[in-house]
Amino acid sequence: MNYNPKRTRFRSQHRGRMKGTSYNPICFGKYALQALEPAWITSRQIEAGRRAMTRNARRGGKIWVRIFPDKPVTVKAAETRMGSGKGSPKYWVAVVKPGRILYEMGGVSKNIARRAVLIAASKMPIRTRFIISG
Repeated sequence: MNYNPKRTRFRSQHRGRMKGTSYNPICFGKYALQALEPAWITSRQIEAGRRAMTRNARRGGKIWVRIFPDKPVTVKAAETRMGSGKGSPKYWVAVVKPGRILYEMGGVSKNIARRAVLIAASKMPIRTRFIISG
């Protein structure tokens, strides 16, 4: 899958600050992966986690990806002189705050879900936890 926005209103964005927490309950599945730290998660990391979960759950269950990379990260070319504007967009990130649900899963047993979610967690650049909807 290609996690890039189809179109954006502006080509580049400010970096911003990651203050505060996210209240983000489980909406679709029964099991979920929740972020415990603030970070930028790239579209490649999101896709790697999704693939790991899909492979591990085999044919059973359904997976929901609850984050989308809609923030462009710009990079200037190497050995470029100062000035001459902002660089061109290189890749896309999702801004994740603590408490944010990254992935949800349903239709599988608890141990299959735990195993799949923990493998996806190893692909993430932050500390996460496996949660079950009560």
